[in-house]
Amino acid sequence: MPGAITTDVLTPEQLQFFNENGFLVIPNYLSAEEIQSLLSTTHELLDNFSLDTHPMTRFTTGDDGDDSVKHVGDDYFLSSGDKIHFFFEPDAVAPPAEGEKVPKLLKPKNLAINKIGHALHSKSAPFEKVTISKRNAAIAQSLGFQDPRCLQSMVICKQPSIGGPVPAHRDSEFLYTSPPSAVGYWVALQDATPGNASLGMWKGSHTGKKGGHIRRRFVRAEEGGTTFVANDGPSLPLGKDEEAEQTVNEQSEGEDFEVLNVKAGDLVLIHGNVLHKSEKNTSDKSRYAYTFHVIEGAEGWTYDERNWLQPPKEGFSRLTDAYSRA
Repeated sequence: MPGAITTDVLTPEQLQFFNENGFLVIPNYLSAEEIQSLLSTTHELLDNFSLDTHPMTRFTTGDDGDDSVKHVGDDYFLSSGDKIHFFFEPDAVAPPAEGEKVPKLLKPKNLAINKIGHALHSKSAPFEKVTISKRNAAIAQSLGFQDPRCLQSMVICKQPSIGGPVPAHRDSEFLYTSPPSAVGYWVALQDATPGNASLGMWKGSHTGKKGGHIRRRFVRAEEGGTTFVANDGPSLPLGKDEEAEQTVNEQSEGEDFEVLNVKAGDLVLIHGNVLHKSEKNTSDKSRYAYTFHVIEGAEGWTYDERNWLQPPKEGFSRLTDAYSRA
């Protein structure tokens, strides 16, 4: 796999690897000081958020079929696009005791959170500094973006023993533009190894020839909450008009499947159409990661008004604003 970049743009070898596989690991992307800054900020957020008015929203992906868990359909989730909200691990929350209305935490609150989101890049100075940066803008532009916009950022905690799995999915199912354009920037704040619920990638599964079409969408339901619907728009990025010749079996983990070994500070770029997942964290160590997503904001790409996450009044953050900052 190509090594660390020496300039602000991706090398031809790195671009080739990303285009062929749908992901790219860039080692040592964050410095030790940057990692510590984000970890310290994360711990402060976890220690200091209040439970007094928290609706005890638990996070699931919407794929688990458990309608009894209050999660991605509630207002706390749907209003988090321009805020910093906290979402609990389902396994860290017990139903209310008889005669009570409030669910009971089974872990201290700082060890019970699944993720913090979804506007760290605009509401937290340390996270904004490492997100709206010249190097991130340069990488996006080397990937072909004209007007890269950051629209979602979060710390995924993967708490020891209870950090929940994320089923196989494609990010453009959740952050859809017409045509698809999403790319994830996933930065390990702690080592993410095959034994610690690291990312699992189906190499090349972003291409039409390997079933990389966006065939479903995660949207706001008309009756409230969220749901999956069939995608009736473009299913591949602009210029990618391959017909699907075979499909990727989401349960198969053969030669095209790779579990990444990512060290703290490494950056993983994730194509919006590539199939990927992570397992439950059964280890005794947490696996913190910071991730944000970028979409194309230029003319010719439309952000769908049905998407669960909708832009704030000022619009999604421009990565290129970093060039005008001192």
